[in-house]
Amino acid sequence: MNDSGQAAHGASVFRAILHPHRSLEPKGFLILMLAIGSVSFVMGMAFLIMGAWPVFGFFGLDVLLVYIAFKLNYRAARAYEQVEISPRTLTLTQVSASGKSRSFEFNPYWVRVVFTERPDGGNHLKLASRGKELEFGRLLNDEERKDFAQALKSALDMRRMSFSA
Repeated sequence: MNDSGQAAHGASVFRAILHPHRSLEPKGFLILMLAIGSVSFVMGMAFLIMGAWPVFGFFGLDVLLVYIAFKLNYRAARAYEQVEISPRTLTLTQVSASGKSRSFEFNPYWVRVVFTERPDGGNHLKLASRGKELEFGRLLNDEERKDFAQALKSALDMRRMSFSA
């Protein structure tokens, strides 16, 4: 989550880009795949020497499936959401992993940030205006969503104070 405030005329007052968290960097992924591949190769060779040659192929298949799962996970990480408050609008832009984007505009004076906590400890973050609600922030974990809700509420409150002044 990145945010910055620029108070120039017509420029953003608040801007945040929400990305999903990925704890494994590309270098770590390479090391993990080398470790999994090495262990699978050694174990596969042991079974090959014992005469159970089909098992060798299954060890290779396991490595391939782990690789594919990580690649799909990294592809999904390309999705993001951008929240921007300008003097006249709050704009929420949701960009999918494939690059398709949707934008929604709200009046910053009337929009409400709705943060609800579930009994299981999870939460939801929505923007509400004119009787409609739009959920966002699903890319974040529960704690990040809670922090972002507070930051966005503060930014909207500051915008409203300058709007009424």
